[in-house]
Amino acid sequence: MRVAPNVLPMLLEATTRLVYSPPARSLLVLGYPDAYMAADHVPEILAHKPIGLEGFDAHLVENMRKKHLQPDNIVMLPEGAGWLLVEFGSETKQDADDRARALIEELKRTAHPPSMKLFANPHEAHRIWLVREAALGATVFVPGEPLGWEGWEDAAVPPAKLGGYLRDLFKLLGRYGYTSALYGHFGQGCVHTRINFDLTSRDGIRKFRSFMEEAADLVVGYGGSISGEHGDGQARAELLPKMYGPELVQAFREFKMIWDPDRKMNPGKVVDPYRLDQNLRLGTPYNPPQLATHFKFPDDQGSFAAATLRCVGVGKCRRTEGGTMCPSYMVTREEEHTTRGRTHLLFEMLQGDPLTEGWRSESVKEALDLCLACKGCKGDCPVNVDMATYKAEFLSHYYSGRLRPRSSYAMGLIYWWARLACRMPGVVNFFTQTPLLRDVARLIAGVASERQMPAFASQTFKEWFRKRGPRNQDQPRVILWPDTFNNYLRPETARAAVEVLEAAGYQVEVPEQSLCCGRPLYDHGMLTTAERLLRRILETLEPRITEGIPIVGLEPSCVAVFRDELLNFFPNDENARRLSKQVFLLSEFLERKVPNYQPPQLHRKAVVHGHCHHKAIMGMGAEEAVLKKLGLDFEILDSGCCGMAGAFGFEKDHYDVSIKCGERVLLPAVRNAAKDTLIIANGFSCQEQIAQTTDRQALHLAQVIQMALHEGSSEAVREYPEAGYVTQAAQLPPAIPVAVATSAGLLLIGAAVIWILRKRTFR
Repeated sequence: MRVAPNVLPMLLEATTRLVYSPPARSLLVLGYPDAYMAADHVPEILAHKPIGLEGFDAHLVENMRKKHLQPDNIVMLPEGAGWLLVEFGSETKQDADDRARALIEELKRTAHPPSMKLFANPHEAHRIWLVREAALGATVFVPGEPLGWEGWEDAAVPPAKLGGYLRDLFKLLGRYGYTSALYGHFGQGCVHTRINFDLTSRDGIRKFRSFMEEAADLVVGYGGSISGEHGDGQARAELLPKMYGPELVQAFREFKMIWDPDRKMNPGKVVDPYRLDQNLRLGTPYNPPQLATHFKFPDDQGSFAAATLRCVGVGKCRRTEGGTMCPSYMVTREEEHTTRGRTHLLFEMLQGDPLTEGWRSESVKEALDLCLACKGCKGDCPVNVDMATYKAEFLSHYYSGRLRPRSSYAMGLIYWWARLACRMPGVVNFFTQTPLLRDVARLIAGVASERQMPAFASQTFKEWFRKRGPRNQDQPRVILWPDTFNNYLRPETARAAVEVLEAAGYQVEVPEQSLCCGRPLYDHGMLTTAERLLRRILETLEPRITEGIPIVGLEPSCVAVFRDELLNFFPNDENARRLSKQVFLLSEFLERKVPNYQPPQLHRKAVVHGHCHHKAIMGMGAEEAVLKKLGLDFEILDSGCCGMAGAFGFEKDHYDVSIKCGERVLLPAVRNAAKDTLIIANGFSCQEQIAQTTDRQALHLAQVIQMALHEGSSEAVREYPEAGYVTQAAQLPPAIPVAVATSAGLLLIGAAVIWILRKRTFR
């Protein structure tokens, strides 16, 4: 008999049964005309004793396509509209494969065999499992689809009856006008759905209640459970008499009263339950203010309030190993620093209960303070909560009419500071790199005393490119985006990219105008200025955009702006949509746009760290493909966020968290790497974290390919590059007296401050 949860006040002891996990696996995927037929065949497949049997339908896969989830992996599925993932396990790989092949042979002899694919390769099998793991995200917040909600989301029936149950369930859904994709643990008869209930109107809630009662009758009629996996809680406890009968529920009540006569332990569950339409998260009172925002939130019906509904409480952000989300929680282990905790605070802020200060809420500000804006949640969260965007939106209103911290002006406005500094880089470096003076510079900028402020290059990339002159003028054109970091601070990366693109047969162009995507502004909520910069890019590059000239970006966070924030500001702008599709990372361009690209071989070992925005927005597939073509023996670290995260790791109040994030995986891996092993990290902030906390210098992919181009020549770098690929910082000429340099620097700083104060549009 199934034991109802929450009957006893507390558990004093529990005995668990561990299930052996065989070391060798083989995955067989079966495609059927629909999910019902797939479910019909579960009993015969269970007879072969698989260790895993999962299923999902075509509706789910179509939702994945709409949300661009696992696009490279869903194409691997065999033909069909309903799929079963059948996993076999054994002590040896051969035995696991043989078990899968035995099932294949049996299915071939049936009247209507399914389409079949055996994924014996562990890497390919992992890619298929990623499709299944993305199922939750594919059932909610789907473009063009109504919002789907839990409620009837994990009922279970005996596996032998699953096909009939699913047919009747979807007939019931159709009668109520509801829709849902489905997926679940078909081997256990447990099915997950997200149904488009209306939970805000009286009629909608009445309809929801009626459906739930009929669905409970249906599953009980099949001898099943209304809660197959996640428990009854408040949502379904009222329905338990349908499953157990009133006499047994009364026995539960009497037994519980013996131990809890005052009904203080977990009230409202199992016995004397809350109504299933009571205590709804939304309900008829739900009417959040539709606030004016900078971002347009096109994937959330244009509403910040709708965006705060995304979190359904799965809690994947509470993991402490693997993935990127959520770096601050991995360090602090506090719920307020999870993506879930922050999203719920924003929801409560809009409800005005219990948070009543709105955009000025100190509680929300405190919770968001340790958000690294890494976008890990947008990539890792099953429902794609985008806390980096929510934080930027919140800060823009929180600081409206207020002064920001010093670090916001020092690092958020780095584009403007860099434009000033490039006029006298030696003088600026004198103040930021010289002992004693650099302490003052760090204090003024709000930078942690443990951090080294990056030095400006003696020559910007754009200056070098102008003096160099055009090459490959009879070849196809490509624009190289001169972002602030690789133009003013690390121009050697951009110079390497020029060589790589020209070697691939392209004529490289660089915009003559001074343009910036505004990436650092988002971290400080300066969204008015960020939007203005993007609009200027659209206007300036309009001819090239309409002409379809591809743009290669080197800084992953800047490329992410064109893929993400640009469309959030201008969702209906045709040129914005075009531009978002024309901007590529170097690896993406080489892999997707250069026909049959094959770089020279570079037989070295490498440790690769992916930038957070790279992993969350663009993915690492193209990067991995190019590294393989290079012939590198490489490892892509599952290192999460490096901890620097733009300005975050430079700021005095965030230094400790920044270091703890880096020390989880990345920094120990770098220190433990052999000296002739290349360290590859494309992000400027990632490179700085590595350079400032280890004795190593990380290379950009462009520099690695450049090394391959030079391999075997007199220019080849044989050992790990300690200096050969490091920025040549501008030095103060020794003939200039310190007093003159100090005076010039103070005049420069004074002029800059006056200029900043006059520019009241930095918000």
